[in-house]
Amino acid sequence: MDFILRPWRREDVDDVLRYANNEEIACNLRDVFPHPYIRTDAETFIGSCIAADEEKQLFRAIEVDGRAVGSIALCLGSDVYRMTAELGYWLAEEYWGKGIMTEAVKQICWEGYDRWEDLVRIYAEPFDYNAGSRRVLEKAGFQLEGILRRSVCKRGRVYDSCMYSLLYEEMDPYERALHPHRAQ
Repeated sequence: MDFILRPWRREDVDDVLRYANNEEIACNLRDVFPHPYIRTDAETFIGSCIAADEEKQLFRAIEVDGRAVGSIALCLGSDVYRMTAELGYWLAEEYWGKGIMTEAVKQICWEGYDRWEDLVRIYAEPFDYNAGSRRVLEKAGFQLEGILRRSVCKRGRVYDSCMYSLLYEEMDPYERALHPHRAQ
């Protein structure tokens, strides 16, 4: 299915409100992603994405057929983690299983590696029970580094989470050749 990654726009509020207000999405994300998801949540989220400093954060809307149906972001670390970025994402449930998120992950990773030339590692920490997100990461080339036992508390229950990472040198060699400015 065709999609584009693009910067967020204020007029995306209605789409975010429509798609993000879903318990099946919220149960797989950090508590900062509320449920129910109301208009002020959408306005605040989009405002923060628009205001983000792209020297440190990349927030992109996932657009299908002119609608913002999801979000994907990279946030560059600081201090000893300054060469690492965290990946986060969500997608409207009706678009799950169509290959959109795997390709969106690949695209944002390339954007991050192109923008931040010192970046060497991108990581994500899905909850252990989130098989769909884990599959997305694996299909995008991420490696499971380990299980973080009893590391998250979601809705009063304690769960394991997973540490996945993608190093620049593990990116697809053909794709890497299209980005010759990066040190090999």
